[in-house]
Amino acid sequence: MNGAATLSLPTRRDEAWRYADMDALARLGVAALDQWQALDVPAGESVTRCLVVGSNAPELHRVRVQLGEGARAAFFVTNAGDDYTRVEVEVRLARGAHFEFGGVTIGGGGVTREFVTQVVHAEPEATSNQTIRAVHWAGATGNFLGEIKVARHAQKTDAAQDFKGLLLEAGASANAVPQLEIFADDVKCAHGATVGALDEAARFYMMARGLDPATAQRLLVQAFIGDAFVALEDEAERETLLDAALAALEGAKL
Repeated sequence: MNGAATLSLPTRRDEAWRYADMDALARLGVAALDQWQALDVPAGESVTRCLVVGSNAPELHRVRVQLGEGARAAFFVTNAGDDYTRVEVEVRLARGAHFEFGGVTIGGGGVTREFVTQVVHAEPEATSNQTIRAVHWAGATGNFLGEIKVARHAQKTDAAQDFKGLLLEAGASANAVPQLEIFADDVKCAHGATVGALDEAARFYMMARGLDPATAQRLLVQAFIGDAFVALEDEAERETLLDAALAALEGAKL
């Protein structure tokens, strides 16, 4: 049976789609919902994926990751589309596995850009860390919906989420929905979310020392989003992700 035939478009009543651009999703069509990529990482192995996503048409990227015992997977993503762009990752961790996610949504133009993650700690002693940064202006929206599930016997789990949103002008928005579902008692699970404006005192300080406004803003944004890619060891890949994010700043108002 064709799985897409049994699917229907979600609505805002669906928690995972509450902030999505439903008009753009309709343009993608129901078939896009069934286009999952599968990534199985065998025990003891390690995989890193670096992605720059987004274009002038809606995009939906969906990945399911299975981590074997002691395996590691890391995803680092710049989401700078000129139309609705959603990256969705579902992960299941075996004993002692680790999952790392670093992501940036950035841009203007009234566009919605989002990350949606579900991390299932199915066995003991696994770890996960997610660092998300959102920078938006001109009526744009950056979303992060992150769910951590810890199974009943997944003791010694250590999981964290960190979201920060930076709004460069009024009318932009950022939404963070962290969710924890914990059935084990010997775990460490933490999440934090903040949204604010650019530090004008810091920008004034930099301009007072000879930097033009655009350069000052670029450096402040670069420092803000850099946290999302700290865990990426490949310097060239890190620069590619940062450059893709900062290129979007050309459309930002000062």
